[in-house]
Amino acid sequence: MQDGLSIITTHVNADFDAMASMLAAQKLYPEARVVFPGSQDKNLRNFFIKTMVYLLNIADINNIDFTKIVRLILVDTRQSRRIGKFAEILDKPGLQIHIYDHHPVVAGDIQGHHEVLHLTGATVTILTEIIKARGIEISQDEATIMCLGIYEDTGSFTFSSTTERDFKAAAYLLGQGANLNIVADLIAREITPEQVGILNDMIQGAVPYNIKGLEVVLTTVKTDHYVPDFAFLVHKMINMENLNAIFALALMENKIYVVGRSRISDLDAGAVLRCLGGGGHASAASATVREKTLAQTEQELIQILHDTAKSSRRAENLMSAPAITVNTETICADASVLLNRYSINALVVVDTLKTKIRLKGYITRQIIEKALYHRLGDVPVHEYMNTDMAIVQPEAPLFEIQEKIITNKQRIMPVVKNNRILGVITRTDLLNTLVQQPENRRSGAIDQTDHQLNVRSRNIVNLMRERLSNRLLDMLKDIGRTADELDYGAYVVGGFVRDMFLNRTNEDIDIVIEGDGIKFARRYARIVHGRIHTHAKFGTAVVIFPDGYKVDVASARMEYYTYPAALPIVEMSSIKLDLYRRDFSINTLAVRLNNKWFGTLIDFFSAQKDIKEKVVRILHNLSFVEDPTRVFRAIRFEQRFRFTIGKLTVRLIENAVRMNFFKRLSGKRVFTELKLILEEENPPSAFSRLDDFKLLQAIHPSIRFKDELADLFASIKKVLVWYDLLFLSDAHEKWVVYFLALFRHIKNPENMREVFMRLELMPRYQRLFSRERIQADRYLRWLAQHMPVKNSVLSNRLATFKIELVLYMMAVTPDKKIKQRISYYLTHLRHFRISLTGSDLKDMGIEPGPVYRQIFDSVLGARLDGIIRTRKGELDFARQFIQQSLS
Repeated sequence: MQDGLSIITTHVNADFDAMASMLAAQKLYPEARVVFPGSQDKNLRNFFIKTMVYLLNIADINNIDFTKIVRLILVDTRQSRRIGKFAEILDKPGLQIHIYDHHPVVAGDIQGHHEVLHLTGATVTILTEIIKARGIEISQDEATIMCLGIYEDTGSFTFSSTTERDFKAAAYLLGQGANLNIVADLIAREITPEQVGILNDMIQGAVPYNIKGLEVVLTTVKTDHYVPDFAFLVHKMINMENLNAIFALALMENKIYVVGRSRISDLDAGAVLRCLGGGGHASAASATVREKTLAQTEQELIQILHDTAKSSRRAENLMSAPAITVNTETICADASVLLNRYSINALVVVDTLKTKIRLKGYITRQIIEKALYHRLGDVPVHEYMNTDMAIVQPEAPLFEIQEKIITNKQRIMPVVKNNRILGVITRTDLLNTLVQQPENRRSGAIDQTDHQLNVRSRNIVNLMRERLSNRLLDMLKDIGRTADELDYGAYVVGGFVRDMFLNRTNEDIDIVIEGDGIKFARRYARIVHGRIHTHAKFGTAVVIFPDGYKVDVASARMEYYTYPAALPIVEMSSIKLDLYRRDFSINTLAVRLNNKWFGTLIDFFSAQKDIKEKVVRILHNLSFVEDPTRVFRAIRFEQRFRFTIGKLTVRLIENAVRMNFFKRLSGKRVFTELKLILEEENPPSAFSRLDDFKLLQAIHPSIRFKDELADLFASIKKVLVWYDLLFLSDAHEKWVVYFLALFRHIKNPENMREVFMRLELMPRYQRLFSRERIQADRYLRWLAQHMPVKNSVLSNRLATFKIELVLYMMAVTPDKKIKQRISYYLTHLRHFRISLTGSDLKDMGIEPGPVYRQIFDSVLGARLDGIIRTRKGELDFARQFIQQSLS
């Protein structure tokens, strides 16, 4: 570096992150001078004076010769209006500018010759990573100050701008001796009586504004002198009042301090206050205004909010699609069927002329029920429909929707564009949106009044990067890009997303497409050079990669059931209704994959809450009526995740059993669900739950999961765990071993045949569970009578049984010695191979034929019994066997 001054500086009104970043920058530029460009927070000044003046090579800005500055190191800012007098030298020829910042890029940012820019929660996080990577030593005091910067700028890791990197940087600093007691004292500072008074004035003066459907609170205060920690008071207020967004203006002396906090993605606090000359993040920002009145600044801020805010609460985001419609000539009885089929309370009435569909009105469940009560089921709906109906465009904001639904006392409002009905918004949709779907709504089942619920969404890209492999992440991005090309919505849904939150490995990707899923699958398969299998009836496809990896693709759809336990009838739909058809709330999470919204988590049914509370809940009260197999899945998920089944869900299971809906299930569907349960980690507990709900008796009255069968299942679990830990290459089906025990428990042959028939078992399974199992039981009795037996005898006999039968025998025998012998067979005898080959026998002059098998069996038996131990012994034994055979 040429001779001259290197200056480290930050923004005016420097906070702890700015101070900590300057300290960290000095570790990277030890020859540089640290200069504050203007005033600092009073709390910061007091801390600085008391503890850290010795750590910094600090200089007063008034003593700096600006003509000698050759390098300017900016930390925690890159806006010229925020660096005071240093802005005057930005155009100086030969000046090197180095920038370290964590704020979002905005127009007019200073351009540096060296830039390190990352969207972390704090700038000092970025510098800490560099210090760690370079192996630069820091003292305990330095680590404490740097840690303080991270804690303050992330709100003690509670701000939405906090990243995984901030946690890791703080952990590193803690390892370097950072004193969290000091950090806590400064972060959790006490409020002075004067600050309490100002906070009270802020709360009393709070005024809510409706900004494009978003509730934003503005508050103003005045004081004739500077009061420190105004941003801290705003942070206190947003937490105390549980606000989504607040902008506080404080006139102190001759300046107006503006602090903004936002918890909603549609309102970027940083973007708002940049318009007032300030800056910050989407969730937290500040600005200082001079030479304007408080009223003037407030009005300007309100206008900026209207210009800047984005509202996702528009008709197109709130509507349910597609709209369920009836023709004007549809009779009331048929309309009633539709209302019940889709569990809705109103129908849109249309008139179809050739290819055109015209909106005519709507009819409610109340009207239909009254018509049926008065025996008017054969009358067309147009006779009783409501024709006085308001509509909205898809871009309509929330306040317009609210005004039209309330003013017109309208139960359902169509969303229309170019005379095409895109969807509908119900009164329940509006209510859920306005009250933000309070938590007590989830105390029971999802209300089935309408399909749409208020959606909770947030971006989880960082979580995806942390928990998914690079291959999976790239695959999901490719899926999103392919969907963009077709103008389709694309989502990864269900168990894959659920298990990502539970931090469980799951590479079974289920994709839902808002559009033609098969068309999407064909295009995506071409991109990945794969092939596809399609199922046109259900709008589904499987994309098979060259290495055999599979991705399931489905068109967003909704289902209805013609009678309890029937297979569903499928119709095209949107992601909202597609998720609503699923079994349990924990399986309704979706992540959007389109490039613009990649990583946006969508949660219509409070799935995150249920995952956190470890509860399995159904989505609506008729769920088990429509598909009783969901009961088996509820138990399977409960046991797999160690969750509990919700109280209402338990009651509905008991109702389904009492009403005997299971009798309509095909045997194959019941058998499949039992297999899946028995492939889980803990089948004994799952079967105990099945017995609690009397579901085993629904299969056959003779099945009880009591002492003997429960003990058998526990023993099988131990044996299977032991066998899996051997890491042998043998494929085995766990469920088969448990089923063998289940049929051992059924003593009566007639009962056994009835169970075979109920489960629709294939003949090979019937043979396995009856004749072959009985043979295994007989051999166990033979072993008990002839112990000890030679290895060769044991191996020859056990080799005739399938591996599942061998494991079954090891589990059910009460004799420890027999268990040990079967264990020895599995670990030492089963895969033992002799070295003698056919070539060896040819060299001995023996012609190939059945005698080869006799020789091999005899040599193997001798090796297993320890009669011979080497290859030479095998060759000698073979020659001896041949001579004895010839003689």
